[in-house]
This record gives sequence, structure tokens and C-alpha cells, in this order.
Amino acid sequence: MKLYSISTGLALLMFLSCNQLGHKAKEGVNKGGEVVGEAATEFFEGVSEGVEKTLECEIELSKELKVKGLMTGAYSIESKKNNNNNKMVLYIIFNDDFNRYVIAKAFNKNGLEIGRTKTKISGQAGEASYFDFDFDKRTDIGFRNKITLE
Repeated sequence: MKLYSISTGLALLMFLSCNQLGHKAKEGVNKGGEVVGEAATEFFEGVSEGVEKTLECEIELSKELKVKGLMTGAYSIESKKNNNNNKMVLYIIFNDDFNRYVIAKAFNKNGLEIGRTKTKISGQAGEASYFDFDFDKRTDIGFRNKITLE
């Protein structure tokens, strides 16, 4: 009887220990997976932010346009039919009434002009809208390029 009690006690202790160990191991695996998942997410977010910064162009308004009440907002560089990035869509904010042609010049990262186009911009004070600047089909606006508006 004494041996039976000891055996039963040991079996119960082993069962509880194994169950506890299994639970702890599972917790460890889950925690490890969490850490790996967080690290991977942070890595990919960092890569994404790095790519976004690399793809940015600098958009610069002339002093004259600023004095006339123009401000810029969001923009995108798009590809027309020939797969060159030769179209800029720019959100323009009007602080004053404005109605005239604006010249956009694109420069590569070496500062060399690679294209220019002229677009009619018109809006009333307090308005804002998107405007398309369609460059020559051979213009290919690259990353980290500069676009000036005059």
C-alpha cells in the first residue's frame, strides 16, 4: 500500500510537472514567435520607410508663386502609356485667386534639367485641386529628382 501511494504520488507529480513544463514551453514558443513577429514587422516597416524616402522628389515653388498665394500638398509621379515616369499630379492650394500658366521643370539627381511642361492653373482663394503636369514622353522622372514650378 505504501508503495502504491508513493507510485501514485510520483506519477501525479510527474504528470503535473510535464503538464507545467509543456505549458511553459508553449508560452516560451509563443513569446519567441511574438518577438520574431515584432522584429519582422519593424524590419519591413523600416524598409518601407527607407524606400518611401528614397522615392521622394523635391517639389519647389518659386518665390513669385508663393507670393501669389500658392501652396503645394500631396503629389504623385505617374507613368503614362510608355512606362516612363513622365506625369506629375500635384495638389495645389490657393490662398489667393490665381489664373495663369505655370511651368514645371524636372531635374535629375545631378541637377541636370530632364524635362519641362506648362499647365494652366486656376483657382479661387480658399480652394484646392489636383493638376496634371504631363512631360514629354521621353522624360523619365527618377527618384530623388527635383521639380520646380515657376
